[in-house]
Amino acid sequence: MFIQGYLVSDTVLKERLDPETLESLGLIKQSQQFNQKSVKIKTKLFYKQQKFNLLREENEGYAKLIAELGQDLSGNITSDLILENIKSLIGCFNLDPNRVLDIILEVYECRPEYDDFFVPLIESYMYMCEPQTLCHILGFKFKFYQDPSGETPSSLYRVAAVLLQHNLIDLEDLYVHLLPGDNAIIEEHKREIVEAKQIVRKLTMVVLSSEKTEEKEKEKEKEEEKTEKPPDNQKLGLLEALLKIGDWQHAQSIMDQMPPFYATSHKPIAIALCQLVHVTTEPLYRRVGVPKGAKGSPIPSLPNKRAPKQADSFEDLRKEVFNMLCYLGPHLSHDPILFAKVVRLGKAFMKEFQSDGSKQEDKEKMILFSCLLSITDQVLLPSLSLMDCNACMSEELWGMFKTFPYQYRYRLYGQWKNETYNSHPLLVKVKAQTIDRAKYIMKRLTKENVKPSGRQIGKLSHSNPTILFDYILSQIQKYDNLITPVVDSLKYLTSLNYDVLAYCIIEALANPEKERMKHDDTTISSWLQSLASFCGAVFRKYPIELAGLLQYVANQLKAGKSFDLLILKEVVQKMAGIEITEEMTMEQLEAMTGGEQLKAEGGYFGQIRNTKKSSQRLKDALLDHDLALPLCLLMAQQRNGVIFQEGGEKHLKLVGKLYDQCHDTLVQFGGFLASNLSTEDYIKRVPSIDVLCNEFHTPHDAAFFLSRPMYAHHISSKYDELKKAEKGNKQQHKVHKYITSCELVMAPVHDAVISLHLPKVWDDISPQFYATFWSLTMYDLAVPHSSYDREVNKLKVQMKAIDDNQEMPPNKKKKEKERCTALQDKLLEEEKKQLEHVQRVLQRLKLEKDNWLLAKSTKNETITKFLQLCIFPRCIFSAIDAVYCAHFVELVHQQKTPNFSTLLCYDRVFSDIIYTVASCTENEASRYGRFLCCMLETVTRWHSDRVIYEKECGNYPGFLTILRATGFDGGNKADQLDYENFRHVVHKWHYKLTKASVHCLETGEYTHIRNILIVLTKILPWYPKVLNLGQALERRVHKICQEEKEKRPDLYALAMGYSGQLKSRKPYMVPENEFHHKDPPARNAVAATVQNGPGGAGMPTSLSINTAKLEESTAEETDKLKEKSQGAVKVINKAVNATPKVTTSNGNSASNSKIIKEKEDKEKSGKEKEKEKKEKTPAATPETKALGKDGKDKPKEERANKDDKAREIKEKTPKSDKEKEKAKKEEKTSKEEKMKTVVTNIDSKSAAEKEREKEPSRERDVAKDMKSKENAKGGEKMPVAGSLKSPVPRSETSESEREQKRRKVDTHSSPSHSSTVKVSIHYINHTTPTLSKSKEREVDKKDLDKSRERSREREKKDEKDRKDRKRDHSNSDREVPQDSTKRRKEENGTTGSSKHSKSESPSDSPRSNEKEKEKNKSKSSGKEKGDSIKAEKMEKSSSGSKKESRHDKEKTEKKEKRDSTGGKEEKKQYPFNTSTLKLNTEK
Repeated sequence: MFIQGYLVSDTVLKERLDPETLESLGLIKQSQQFNQKSVKIKTKLFYKQQKFNLLREENEGYAKLIAELGQDLSGNITSDLILENIKSLIGCFNLDPNRVLDIILEVYECRPEYDDFFVPLIESYMYMCEPQTLCHILGFKFKFYQDPSGETPSSLYRVAAVLLQHNLIDLEDLYVHLLPGDNAIIEEHKREIVEAKQIVRKLTMVVLSSEKTEEKEKEKEKEEEKTEKPPDNQKLGLLEALLKIGDWQHAQSIMDQMPPFYATSHKPIAIALCQLVHVTTEPLYRRVGVPKGAKGSPIPSLPNKRAPKQADSFEDLRKEVFNMLCYLGPHLSHDPILFAKVVRLGKAFMKEFQSDGSKQEDKEKMILFSCLLSITDQVLLPSLSLMDCNACMSEELWGMFKTFPYQYRYRLYGQWKNETYNSHPLLVKVKAQTIDRAKYIMKRLTKENVKPSGRQIGKLSHSNPTILFDYILSQIQKYDNLITPVVDSLKYLTSLNYDVLAYCIIEALANPEKERMKHDDTTISSWLQSLASFCGAVFRKYPIELAGLLQYVANQLKAGKSFDLLILKEVVQKMAGIEITEEMTMEQLEAMTGGEQLKAEGGYFGQIRNTKKSSQRLKDALLDHDLALPLCLLMAQQRNGVIFQEGGEKHLKLVGKLYDQCHDTLVQFGGFLASNLSTEDYIKRVPSIDVLCNEFHTPHDAAFFLSRPMYAHHISSKYDELKKAEKGNKQQHKVHKYITSCELVMAPVHDAVISLHLPKVWDDISPQFYATFWSLTMYDLAVPHSSYDREVNKLKVQMKAIDDNQEMPPNKKKKEKERCTALQDKLLEEEKKQLEHVQRVLQRLKLEKDNWLLAKSTKNETITKFLQLCIFPRCIFSAIDAVYCAHFVELVHQQKTPNFSTLLCYDRVFSDIIYTVASCTENEASRYGRFLCCMLETVTRWHSDRVIYEKECGNYPGFLTILRATGFDGGNKADQLDYENFRHVVHKWHYKLTKASVHCLETGEYTHIRNILIVLTKILPWYPKVLNLGQALERRVHKICQEEKEKRPDLYALAMGYSGQLKSRKPYMVPENEFHHKDPPARNAVAATVQNGPGGAGMPTSLSINTAKLEESTAEETDKLKEKSQGAVKVINKAVNATPKVTTSNGNSASNSKIIKEKEDKEKSGKEKEKEKKEKTPAATPETKALGKDGKDKPKEERANKDDKAREIKEKTPKSDKEKEKAKKEEKTSKEEKMKTVVTNIDSKSAAEKEREKEPSRERDVAKDMKSKENAKGGEKMPVAGSLKSPVPRSETSESEREQKRRKVDTHSSPSHSSTVKVSIHYINHTTPTLSKSKEREVDKKDLDKSRERSREREKKDEKDRKDRKRDHSNSDREVPQDSTKRRKEENGTTGSSKHSKSESPSDSPRSNEKEKEKNKSKSSGKEKGDSIKAEKMEKSSSGSKKESRHDKEKTEKKEKRDSTGGKEEKKQYPFNTSTLKLNTEK
């Protein structure tokens, strides 16, 4: 009781204590009874079923439940009402609540349309259950279907999705009940990638046998079967259901658990997601995306209020739709309609974006724009790859793409080509299949099957253009014969594909792994040439955007790389039809000097047709992206960059090629701009000439080239304005207006050019002259009438052919005839227009010419500046400029421009071309050759006919030989160079050209040889004209052919080509005496040397016109001389016979004996020919005279070629002794006959014999005069570069040295002989005070009298000496042995007789000439005396006039020279024996 009362209640004790204790405590009566009772209660509690779980246990209750849920719900039955009924049924029939929930879900599965009823019902029912119950029941349901053969019904997925969407269950709770596991999914994804790579490997493998192909096919079939039966994936099923009902959040979280694009790679899911996107974008698409005229089928929105919000603006699109699209990725390909919708929305956005508003919006739009680019990159382009050749999609996509700048587009293509295809197994397979298919097509592509192959290429390109084009371009780079068929087969491409092609081309060009040079480092790689050619053809034929390609070229130029200019060159050539080639014929060149129509018809090799559209496209691309001027400037600067930066380590040949390519492209591109840009465009873009040169550092020639069209446009527009302003139609008014417009336009240019050169330059030539020269073109100077006539005649022939063609349908005939007639009218109109223009220009030049050449220094300096700053830079700029330069020189001459010496100008151009030729690139050499050709053409025209010469040069200031102070330009007739002397001068120029050519050919330098051969080929129509010069050249070229055959095949080809052409010109060559009058009087003429004055670097800066020595002897003397000559002939014969015996006396005996024999043979054969043909041909070898002509020849140079020539002669001469004897007999008999008839037949003597007599002494005179002049000048010598030494007999060298010493001692020798008419050009400075005329006359008379007295005295002495010597020689020479000849030669060293060996042809042997010396000793010694007297006279005159001013001295010297010979003018003189022209620049 105590315990009960105070500590623990009895219930607790009953609960805790065992029955026996309780019984003992008395709390229960019997423990056994208590045990039985508790077991009964437990059984009732735990094991007796209160609620029925199985339908069969309580079928009535469950039947009523199902009936309740399955009744018609369309009335006012609500979920709450039904819930109450369910509760009643559970209570009444003891139904299991979990089983009831399961049945509710089952019925919901069967009645999915009643979401609004079942969802609230389940929601309210769940309040009575534990939260996890529903998830467990669903999990149990899913587990039920997880057997390998089981398939989960879609209704279950849908119910689960709806419950998830209404948050009745958690995704995490349900996700664990679904199969397969995430690990299994990742494994499967990896397996797919590996399989895709294996497929790629198999596709790229070379399969050899047919069995392997069968195996391959079987494997493919197996793989297809595998992919057709995928195992049931409950996660994807649920995902699909979620997407269908629009539960994007849960769907997204499921997709995030899987590898990227794994879920959407299953078509049902992709389609479900596409459907969701359709719904979401519907309102916005209807508002902005539907094309005009299209209805479209509206898509109803989801009935589900929890579905994503539909997009009404682009911002909504970014927030909602873009995310969905990113999950969709390449699998948007399953729904092309949605693809088109997305693209159209993008297009609509771009339209809005390009016409943007405020700055804040700008920022939002930029974000939107970048999102759009991402979607394009990640979704649209990959999806296009997986689509089946859908051309419409491609075009649709281009509609949006064309609104992007090309930079963005190319970035997208780059990602697509290089990254996208590796991101997904499906794309990997597609790439491999595309390449495989491309290979198949390309293997079978030919010109014949272009259409079918083109269609296949088109099909393939709609989906995978980047892969296809990459392969095609790789094939083109290897096989350039694929270019034409590929270009033709690309006509089935879409616009997008053409754009992708442009990108692929640029990527191929920029490939860093490819070498741009061939392994020999001298030529550009063939892959680059093929790509460039392909570029030109493709861009011309198809409407591809050019901006990217042009920008690429500009970027390469900025980086100092000029290889890729090849592409620009090809593109401009193909698109604009402007060819740049050095192979133009003269007819084409002539046509290029006409108007645009004539250029198009006659100026190019190909017919320039249908380039209007393509050239317009090119122009638009250049202007829209502001690339026209930058490209020009970059090319102009890069020309020097090629040499000084890019060309550092490269082969000289390659550097030249790159320079030419750069230059040619500049000329071509400039030509394109000139003919296609309007005046406004041009003026707006091209800055003034000083800005171009000084700020942009553009070379002057390029700057003027770019500005020239601007000046022409500007002048013509100003002229048109002035014509409209005043309606005067008279020609004078028109000319006046034209000149006014020229002044307006050119005045600023005259000011601008002053800054281009040092102020000193403008002392000689005026800025106006400089600007005029650089701003005019051939179009302004002459009308190519013959070209116009040629083209018009061609059209007439065409029309006649059309008439005669019976097969042509009449309407086509009519069209063609109309075309021809229209073209003919255009050409005639153009010719008329050009003719008027040229007349206006010539009028303008006539007015300007007096201010052109200021000549504040000397005229020589003026010519130097003119050549240096105008002619030389421009004549190598382009072929037309070369013609222009030659024409301009002639024009300046014809205009009788003050202070312009035409003679000087031509002489400077022809005198030494070595330096210019050596510094040219291949194409420049070609242009320089054209320039020389045109110059020679003019000279040859003047040379050909006295009448033409008198008419065009006779009384022109350019042919004055005495140049006085600037103010005095009219000269008397004696100051003019007469026709015969001009012919000598021309011969001298021809000789100079030969000398320079031979020098270049003998250097062994690649550039020298190549360039001179190019130049010679170009000037072939006018040079060589003289037979001996032609032969000399022919031998040198033949030698090159032999030497270079194995070593340098390109030089060999050039030399062979020239050699063949040269031989074909042989019939047109003439002997030297026909080319210029070589019949001198009995006395020999004195040659003068050409020395380089201080004027121009590398160029011969002074020329002096030396007329021949006047005849001093009397008639009596001539008779004696003739007798003497016959005596001399016999001496030769004896000496000839004696020669071989004495040869051993010399160290070089063997070689000398050969040379001597050859010389003898040569002379004999020459005499035989004379006897037979009775022609006036020179007796010595052709070069004896040629090389003897030029005073500039130095001993070294002459010896240099001696061996070569001797060798060549040896080949030509007869070798047998019998022949020699025969020849000797013939000579003797012929000479005896002549001796008999000598008195009666004085004048009928052949020129050749006279020549033989005179030649050695003349050569001595040449040498002597040369030496004396050099000494007078202070002993200055100009050694000829690159001259070679050949072995020379010791005796000769020692004697020549001795003589040189003597001459150095004798410093008093005068530069001119009193017996020579010397037409020197003296420059009389402005600053020197001139004497009054009366004083001058007095001084002149005194000097004249003195000089006449002296000359008479000297003549008498000379005559006596000659008579004495003649007697001695005629007796002694008959028995003269070789040794005595030598001795005499040494004794007479001072006479300069040994010197002749240096100034004669290398083919003349020293000994054979010694004999000739013997014969001519009387003459030479006479001359010697004359020279010494003259030297004394000069000393006296110089000392006597020391008190006079230097100016006076010059005057008196000039008069003395002219007048001392004036009395003997009547006698026949030998003018210009050496044809050397020397203008002494004395100030």
